[in-house]
Amino acid sequence: MEIDILKVVLTLAAGLVVFLYALNLLSDSMKAVAGEKVKNFLGRFTRNLFTAIVSGTIVTILLDSSSAVIIMTIAFVGAGVLTFRQSMGVVMGANIGTTISSQIIAFDIGEWSAVPMLVGFVILFVSKKARPQAMGKIVFSTGLLFFGLYVMGEAVSPLKNSDAFERWMAQMETPWKGVFAGLVTTLVIQSSSATVGMVVQLSHEGLISLAAGIAIMMGAELGTCSDTLFATLGQSRSAIKTGIFHLFFNITSIFIGVLFIGAFTKLVLWLTPSDAIAHQIAQAHMLFNIMGVLLFLPLVGTINRLLDTWLPDKVPVPQT
Repeated sequence: MEIDILKVVLTLAAGLVVFLYALNLLSDSMKAVAGEKVKNFLGRFTRNLFTAIVSGTIVTILLDSSSAVIIMTIAFVGAGVLTFRQSMGVVMGANIGTTISSQIIAFDIGEWSAVPMLVGFVILFVSKKARPQAMGKIVFSTGLLFFGLYVMGEAVSPLKNSDAFERWMAQMETPWKGVFAGLVTTLVIQSSSATVGMVVQLSHEGLISLAAGIAIMMGAELGTCSDTLFATLGQSRSAIKTGIFHLFFNITSIFIGVLFIGAFTKLVLWLTPSDAIAHQIAQAHMLFNIMGVLLFLPLVGTINRLLDTWLPDKVPVPQT
């Protein structure tokens, strides 16, 4: 059976565009609803490391974007709303919060995406007030997000009959190749959620193994650091340290993850005995980030002191 590669690529691109648009619309709509409350919430519930992690997790689940939360955190640190130490907790929490979306995507409910899209459209059509309009956008964009994933799944379905694609995906089981693929993909599309979403869709179609999915997922975690690093440009040194910590957290977690990827894969299989690779990848995503946070928790004080020594805050020069 001959595969129309152009059709596959164009349909995949269309699904990806819909997914990214829906993701941005969902995030913007949540910000419109939460807005100032997020700032107050982070300022109030980040008094210690534990509450900062919990706050970062909750806000990321609500906004469905770890990058958005970390960029907001960098801005808050730059404005003096949060300290660098508080921001480290929020960053770690954001890494955990972003894994919830992969858990939801793993359920493969794209065929039902028309339901929230229709409900959201009706709300937008009937309501003229700002808040209901924002809620309508949230519901509509959620359905649109799953529709984009569904289109991507349909796009790659013909690749089941491609030996070349099967051989290429088998190469992703080599950890560093998979990490590199996830990194590059995320750098190009600027969304780790989209990269992990595509991996989950490939697993639904039986086109990717758990080992390859885990490796690509790790690379996606690194790729998402690019926009947060850009957000530190022109910011205070404390804000810059937040971006550096995010990068260091992901690089260290990935390096250790690759070193112990065999044991980690066995742990995922033991915790998720289901035959559905999609759920195993989603569990691996969550477990990887939780283990990273547990690894860094006792090191926060040391990292704080090291970065303060390497990049001390500027002391204002007294006016004469």
